[in-house]
Amino acid sequence: MKSSAHGLVIGSFYPPHAGHELLIRTAAQLCERVSVIVMAASHETIPLATRVGWLREIHSDARHVHVTGVIDDVALDHGNATQWDQHVELMHRGLRTLGAPPVATVFTSEPYGAELARRFHAMPVTLDTGRSHVQVSGTRVRADLAAHWDMLATPVRRDLALRVVVVGAESSGSTTLAHAITDTLRKRGGAHALTRVVPDFGRTYSVRKHATAIARAQLEGKAAPAFSELVWDTAEFVEIARQQRRIEREQAAFGGAVLVCDTDPLATGIWHERYLGAGESDVDALARPFGDLYIVTHHEGVPFVQDAIRDGERLRDWMTTRFIERLTSLRLPHVVVAGPHESRLARAVEAVAAAQRHAWQFAVPTGSAR
Repeated sequence: MKSSAHGLVIGSFYPPHAGHELLIRTAAQLCERVSVIVMAASHETIPLATRVGWLREIHSDARHVHVTGVIDDVALDHGNATQWDQHVELMHRGLRTLGAPPVATVFTSEPYGAELARRFHAMPVTLDTGRSHVQVSGTRVRADLAAHWDMLATPVRRDLALRVVVVGAESSGSTTLAHAITDTLRKRGGAHALTRVVPDFGRTYSVRKHATAIARAQLEGKAAPAFSELVWDTAEFVEIARQQRRIEREQAAFGGAVLVCDTDPLATGIWHERYLGAGESDVDALARPFGDLYIVTHHEGVPFVQDAIRDGERLRDWMTTRFIERLTSLRLPHVVVAGPHESRLARAVEAVAAAQRHAWQFAVPTGSAR
């Protein structure tokens, strides 16, 4: 039997971290129903809907935990009775959205917990105000996200990981560079030890397509087709882009603060141009959200190595140019690396470090509990 009929947890969850999860799961253990209200200021970096979505996903195993959110642009002064009234009214608005019953218990990890419970005529439960059980706070996370990566749940990691996308023409060293960047980051330890590289699903699809065509030809008593003889259609590129995005999200959820991608759906769109002669809006739509940094491997000075599915040596100059044009037109952060592998890797790692310095910049929070 539960100890309380209805527990309330409020906060900014900017972003949600392990301390929040402890508070909500404790409430879920003790209450028949738990209402979680995300209170986000309109100017803050992470949208309210994103935070609500994260918490719903994190606690999807607890059906009696209900999450909603409200915009709270009220100033924060715990000594101001008017502001208290305004914050509490916003909480009631959230509870009405959930169709929640009267609050019986208020769970917080802040000193104001007793006063908040009094205003709901409820019992207060205050946990870990000194952050001794879980040594984290929203302030610390926002100050250094990578250092607190292990305090973030998988949905939060998935969406906040810095995407570094390596692209290039065939046989220009992009896959080699993607793995080298990954290995370099892993050696730094900490959150970077978890760095993963997202493989190129387009290559996997191409190998399967060619193998199927060869097998079909054998069954029909025909000559095996060369890869260049295969016929492509837009639906295949849409599927490749969709699967590339799916794999990326899966890897990001369990990887480190930086996710290295050996291509992405934006590159799939350029391959569509290469094989079908024009861009395609359905493929391009899957390119968003774009990567945080693109690294283009220049083909000059890199010998073309043929394998079973490469046929674009004559197109390498066009593809390199097209990648640069596309990234420039979209105003996406990118660098072009050339020369020996060691020089390329050094330039790429430098660009990743610069991207990290500018990543995860959070607007200063205001309003309700932070």
